[in-house]
Amino acid sequence: MTSPAPTNPHTGDPGKTPLGVAAIGYAFMGKAHSNAWRNVGSFFDVPAFEQKVLVGRDPEQVAEAAARYGWAESATDWRSVLERDDIHIVDICAPGWMHAEIAIAALEAGKHVLVEKPLANTLAEAEAMTDAARAARARGIQSMTGFNYRRVPALSLAKELIAEGRLGTVRHVRAAYLQDWLVDPDSPMTWRLNKETAGSGALGDIASHAIDQVLFLLADTVTEVSGRLHTFVDSRPGADGPQQVTVDDAAWATLTLASGAVASVEVSRMATGKKNSLTMEIYGEKGSLLFDLETLNELGFMDATVPVREQGFRRILVNEPAHPYMAAWWPQGHVIGWEHTFTHQIRDFLAAIDAGTPPSPSFEEGLAVQQVLAAIEESADAKSAIIQVAGH
Repeated sequence: MTSPAPTNPHTGDPGKTPLGVAAIGYAFMGKAHSNAWRNVGSFFDVPAFEQKVLVGRDPEQVAEAAARYGWAESATDWRSVLERDDIHIVDICAPGWMHAEIAIAALEAGKHVLVEKPLANTLAEAEAMTDAARAARARGIQSMTGFNYRRVPALSLAKELIAEGRLGTVRHVRAAYLQDWLVDPDSPMTWRLNKETAGSGALGDIASHAIDQVLFLLADTVTEVSGRLHTFVDSRPGADGPQQVTVDDAAWATLTLASGAVASVEVSRMATGKKNSLTMEIYGEKGSLLFDLETLNELGFMDATVPVREQGFRRILVNEPAHPYMAAWWPQGHVIGWEHTFTHQIRDFLAAIDAGTPPSPSFEEGLAVQQVLAAIEESADAKSAIIQVAGH
């Protein structure tokens, strides 16, 4: 039996019932999201909400995490949580193989849903989730995909500059997301290295972010791709001996965009010395932009419309109140960090629920990224053949 759709207790008015929030998953992403829920109301004007319940499989560990992260209680059965009338929002931080089942059930139960990227492990699951989101939206139920890097102030500023025409026609983009946490061949086997649980490796984990940034910054779509996947270490130590790695360690792709621009994407979890470096280089006829997540408060901007003798990249420190999101934080010049992107994400999600408007990135936008990921896998299987992206 499903709960009815919420009757919009979604405003900041004192007389309104606070939104009840349940988060599913308490590990890395669960901790990041919990931090955002705990802090968003201290910095942003958002509708009243309560951190009701944190859900996880291990009763002792999830109870400990709930107490530490500010949740009123813990639970081990997400299905029973969806039956509760005091739960209006479900934040899914569980591994990708669980996304589709939980998200579809939550939407059908009348809960607003935020789900971590990538949307799902397979294209079929992402399509089913998008169908469920579309049906729920008609009943006033909102949903969003958690591409938190859209909420980096410097990247939000980059999007504004591009939309304002400061770069003119964008011709090509270089996107790279490089990490090194798997460089050691003796690093142990985890669920992220198993295709059944992770869906893919660096492709779904971090290329999804890079591809979403291309689509987000340029407000564009991908029409065709050519890609390659590679696994450098095909066996890792497991609990009972060596286990086969069944996902990629690195991926490369060339994307053709509907606008005519071309984007190259490179991702790796074997890039020695790179800890969490998402770099974006956007080159247009009138200027260019440079960004690196490891210096996330900075944006490089080159204006090619000024005289040649004055041209050159200049560093914008994105800490001014006039910059996206920054008025809520500290005096100018005081940097923010990676965790703030999740706070901005929760702020935007709550604002959309409050206004009754679909948030972005929608499940449809998450599906668009999934379609590109699937095309890259298909291309890699076909020796880097050019593959048309679904819908184009």
